[in-house]
Amino acid sequence: MHLTALEMEGVAVGGGGGGGREEVDEDSPPTSKTEVAKSSEALVVEDSQNQLLYTVEDNPPWYTCLVLGLQHYLMMVESTVSIPYLLTPLMCMATNDPARGAIASTVIFVSGIVTFLQTVFGVRLPIVQGATHGFLGPILAILTLLPCPPDEVLDSLTYEERTNLWQIRMREVQGAICLAAVFQVVVGCTGAVGGLLRWISPLVVVPTITLIGFSLFRVAADKAASHWGISSLTIVLLVVFSQYLSQVGVPGLTWSRARGFTRVNVYVFKLFPVLLAVVVAWLTCWALTAAEVLPPHSPARTDLRLTIITESPWFRFPYPCQWGWPSVSVAGTLGMLAGVLASIVESIGDYFACARLAGAPPPPKHAINRGIWIEGLGTILAGLWGTGSGTTSYSQNVGAIGITKVGSRRVVQYSAAIMLGCGLIGKVGALFITIPEPIIGGIFCVVFAMITSVGLSTLQYIDLNSSRNLFVLGFSLFFGIALPMWMQKPENAAIIQTSVPAVDQVVSVLLKTSMFVGGCLGFFLDNTVPGTLEERGMVEWRAQLETQLPGTAGALDQSCYDLPFGMHAIRRWSWTRLVPILPTFTGWGFLKGRCFSRA
Repeated sequence: MHLTALEMEGVAVGGGGGGGREEVDEDSPPTSKTEVAKSSEALVVEDSQNQLLYTVEDNPPWYTCLVLGLQHYLMMVESTVSIPYLLTPLMCMATNDPARGAIASTVIFVSGIVTFLQTVFGVRLPIVQGATHGFLGPILAILTLLPCPPDEVLDSLTYEERTNLWQIRMREVQGAICLAAVFQVVVGCTGAVGGLLRWISPLVVVPTITLIGFSLFRVAADKAASHWGISSLTIVLLVVFSQYLSQVGVPGLTWSRARGFTRVNVYVFKLFPVLLAVVVAWLTCWALTAAEVLPPHSPARTDLRLTIITESPWFRFPYPCQWGWPSVSVAGTLGMLAGVLASIVESIGDYFACARLAGAPPPPKHAINRGIWIEGLGTILAGLWGTGSGTTSYSQNVGAIGITKVGSRRVVQYSAAIMLGCGLIGKVGALFITIPEPIIGGIFCVVFAMITSVGLSTLQYIDLNSSRNLFVLGFSLFFGIALPMWMQKPENAAIIQTSVPAVDQVVSVLLKTSMFVGGCLGFFLDNTVPGTLEERGMVEWRAQLETQLPGTAGALDQSCYDLPFGMHAIRRWSWTRLVPILPTFTGWGFLKGRCFSRA
């Protein structure tokens, strides 16, 4: 379905496409729904409370997808490339080594590959994949076993010797990532994650998703605090564009053979609030830098990272094992499992949040299985390519859907193409890395807040007058923040002592992950503390998640989670019902028909 970015005042207009265009006359009577032209063939009526410009199945015109895809790229690139810049000094790499830019380009390139796989074959929601900070803990533990020589020794090494020094460490990290990711692939392919859906309730989803936003407040605050003036400007611009000016159209013209030129209103503030805020704030930083208003080393200056552009090659093709064949250690692999487990928990929360924001039904078992499987495969690819990290769903891009009201998966696929291009064309990718840090901090403050509110919105299903529910909710949220914060203090770094170092690493990383702690507490308490199904919100919640046979009363339309091709054959073959990653999967043995049975 081809969408248009143009809407006439009081009129729904179809655009793009090569066919004829239908229009609604301006004199037509108003309705209680908001009418938005979604294609050149038909008009789609949307609930005015939803206000989504494009849902998950809609396909905007290519030019709209391109700009919206660029917007998603700007949201993820700073977090993505920050990981190699944190790790390369610990790998004994020189600060002026051009390989730092090569690793950053590799991360962006692999993120594009995995994002495309996820949106086409994985969970099929508009989920952006990128490097994850959840692997930093295990990676730092691996690198502490391979300390760098003293500075005077490093300075005496030749470029080739120093290159070999950091590549040895990179290969050790690669091997641990690849092997640990096999566990994630197995979990997805066997349907182990999807099988847990019978015990996942609103009081499990709320702390998991909400703590995604709460746990990221430090990242957003640190970046915004680098220059509160610029970050505040970015926040104000984003709020004004997305909330106050969302219904304000910019006059423009469109042309058709039937009517010639027609005046239309282009709702650019609703479609591109993040991009517009970044551009205006970036230009402000450039003007202040040119006028020497900002101090020489201010993070808001636009000339701090210009060397990244000059040192980056115009074209470079990343390839697997470009730093050498990965090496494997048992301790490193077991420690890396902690990052994999944290990524699985976070991604499940992201899937539910993204589905809600993109106008899709809650993801069924097979879609979650496929999403985790693709993420595991993507982490293996990231390890083989040598990114220095795995891959996970990006919560900030999920939050961006709630701000832009654009949930089309086609937009994210365009974003994946932009990632691939920027990963190949080094100077283009380097240009976006030069976005001042306070601008990114301002954007994060808004989108992370959106994620938090999406998590809290699931409370509509439960009885908030129940002291039992209030206890489960409050304790899961509070302790999900308190314990990880305590674990992250330097003096508590070695508090876990099981006499098995690998187990210590796994437990420490998990207890430092808010989503894991809060989600597990909600999972345990809500399924053990006595309470009725109505009180827990399970009746209405299961009604949404229940997978019924096509044609039965109340069946959910979950076609948006079907594979893009081959569905006729998949439905014809009976054995596909036993494959956990196929849309016809009905569950294993004793779980069949029981996962979402009503009380």
